[in-house]
Amino acid sequence: MHFVDAKGILTGKTDSYGMNIYRGCTHGCIYCDSRSKVYGFTHAFDDIEVKQNAPLLLENALLSKRRKCMIGTGSMSDPYMHCEEELRLTRRCLELIHRYGFGATILTKSDRILRDLDLLEAINNDTKCVVQMTLTTFGRNLCSILEPNVCNTQRRIEVLKEMKKRGIPTVVWMTPILPFINDTEDNMRPILDACADAGVKGIICFGMGLTLREGNREYFYDALDRHFPGLKLKYAQTYGNAYQVNSPDNDRLMKIFHSFCEEHGMLHTPEDCFAYLSEFPEKGEQLSMFEFR
Repeated sequence: MHFVDAKGILTGKTDSYGMNIYRGCTHGCIYCDSRSKVYGFTHAFDDIEVKQNAPLLLENALLSKRRKCMIGTGSMSDPYMHCEEELRLTRRCLELIHRYGFGATILTKSDRILRDLDLLEAINNDTKCVVQMTLTTFGRNLCSILEPNVCNTQRRIEVLKEMKKRGIPTVVWMTPILPFINDTEDNMRPILDACADAGVKGIICFGMGLTLREGNREYFYDALDRHFPGLKLKYAQTYGNAYQVNSPDNDRLMKIFHSFCEEHGMLHTPEDCFAYLSEFPEKGEQLSMFEFR
């Protein structure tokens, strides 16, 4: 872990902004696209770059905004990594979002988000807060291989249910799904059932597959060699150096996915989910927007 003074914190358009308080990650997920060289990391990915002035930058940015909007975090680096336990920069940023009347959306795999449940609830009561949780692998043993340094899927489902109790809307990222590893109906069905039980607003799924490019491909293939002997060769023979790596069973599984979501009233296209995430409520609209099924 090392500390820097960043020049800016918010990126995006006028209707919603994103921020990354940390750069890099310690979760160790074998498929992580953020390891790709295209993102320009000049340090080891698990040597977390901490934007120590993030709260100051965020406060100045929020004071300059003429319109309230959604502020998101977690798209590149999880805001609830191990270092957040001590640093609490994510919490400080959420306090500012609440103080200045903005909305928040947080993407994480970690149950550490429960430490900030009071703030999430306060933001949602005043404007809008959406918790996004990644669920890719239902089986505990397989999950511990694919996502080794973070709580398992069952614990994340408990987090979703806790958000439901507090009236905080949730969105699930069911991606990436790894060909020949967890691209099965037996893996997908219990995840979908859990989402319905937890009352999630929508599920983001870009298809049954993942993306591979320089940086994350090498890390992924090294993990295949360690945990799934022979599978690296199968990937190379099937996909070559393709960026988009789709499961051979993609079409059938996606039909099941869309049908299930429609049956249970959940948003199920990325476009609809992202529109919901970026939509900031006008005053007095919260109850109608966040009504659970």
